[in-house]
Amino acid sequence: MAGSVNKVILVGNLGRDPEVRTFPSGDRVVSFSLATTESWRDKSTGERKDRTEWHNVQIFNEALGKIAEQYCRKGAKIYLEGQLQTREYTDKDGNQRRVTEVVVPRFRGEMTLLDSKGGGRGEGDYEGGGYGQSSGGGSFGRSSPMERAPAERRPAPPAGGGRLSDQLDDDIPF
Repeated sequence: MAGSVNKVILVGNLGRDPEVRTFPSGDRVVSFSLATTESWRDKSTGERKDRTEWHNVQIFNEALGKIAEQYCRKGAKIYLEGQLQTREYTDKDGNQRRVTEVVVPRFRGEMTLLDSKGGGRGEGDYEGGGYGQSSGGGSFGRSSPMERAPAERRPAPPAGGGRLSDQLDDDIPF
């Protein structure tokens, strides 16, 4: 194989609220921990077993970072696409350490909020647009209004009245 792939897909729950750090250059990084849990039934005892893995996540993508900062809280369930990166640092005791993190780079990656406020689509759900962003029930990453489910489409404007912008059909697929 001529190339290689470094891609991580995780579905899990935030272990802590996102933390935002700003670099001297003005770039920002949003970090949090994400827990993924594997469940199975022990064949010999029939007992249900769980194993939780904790992943440190760093989001360098500005748009996804803003969404994580504004809408993600401890316990929220998210879908995340990024890549693995290992970095070395020196801890406060002078020991050399290595840590492997899930990184969402500046121009790639995806995040989907799987929880919604109030348990369904309602007030407070983020409805934005843009590449690589998603929200449970929202319209992130959709390329046209025709790809939305019928419940997501706006109702038809009232006949014979209102502003011109109210009369335009938003369901034109271009």
